[in-house]
Order: sequence, then structure tokens, then C-alpha cells
Amino acid sequence: MNVDDLKIKNLVEYKNQIFTITEIFQSVEKGYFVKIENPIHIISVPADSIKPIRITEEWLEKFGFSRTYSSDHRIRYERPETFIKYDIDLSSRKIMEGLKIYGNSIKCKYIHEFQNIFSCLFGKETSPANYGLVNSES
Repeated sequence: MNVDDLKIKNLVEYKNQIFTITEIFQSVEKGYFVKIENPIHIISVPADSIKPIRITEEWLEKFGFSRTYSSDHRIRYERPETFIKYDIDLSSRKIMEGLKIYGNSIKCKYIHEFQNIFSCLFGKETSPANYGLVNSES
């Protein structure tokens, strides 16, 4: 995972648990670190020790998508906004897989990528607290 792709509030995996990034900092001697938290832990770890979370059907549903189409070749998920879709390509080539915004395809296979695109395009954060993943008090 490239530390340049990370932003505060991104969801990541560390030791098989889901965390939210709350801080990104650089140690002169040791490189980049991230402060991550979930309802159980708040810790700082080397940035290269965290992993991206692959977008799955379960994650799409957690972020407000609903399955609207299914065939032998593709599964489509849509949000209430009609211009945001996510296609899962069931073929081995995965040509059609990714986020669709206003008809434009964006290769996006990890949760943090989706969060960054959504934030950049719409000026809104996809708040993990809304999906029961972290304490809403943080």
C-alpha cells in the first residue's frame, strides 16, 4: 500500500481487523507511521504494515449500495444517487469492474480508493461511524 494514497478516515486492515486512519506522520529515522483506531484499539503502526481492504459485495452494501442487476457476466450495485454505480465483472479479465460515475469508469478495487474518490468528487467523507465500524465519538 502506498502511503501517498492514504487519507485521514480511510478504512484499512491491520492484523485481520478493520481500522480507521486518524493520523499520518513521518518519523525521521523510521519512515511513515499511521495512527489507526477501531472500537477496541488505538495504535500507531508503520504505514507499510497496514493492508488495503478489497471492495466486496458486503462492503458495497455497508456504503449504501444496493444490488440492482445480476447476470452470468456482471453484478451491478447502485447508490441512491443515480449517477454512482459499481460493477463486479465475473469474467477472469475484469475489464468492466469498477466504479462508474456519470458513465465514466474508474478502476477502484479497494475501500480507501473509493473513499478518496468520493471525497474528492463530492466534497463529502464516507464516514465509517455511519456504518458501525468505529466509535462515533472519535
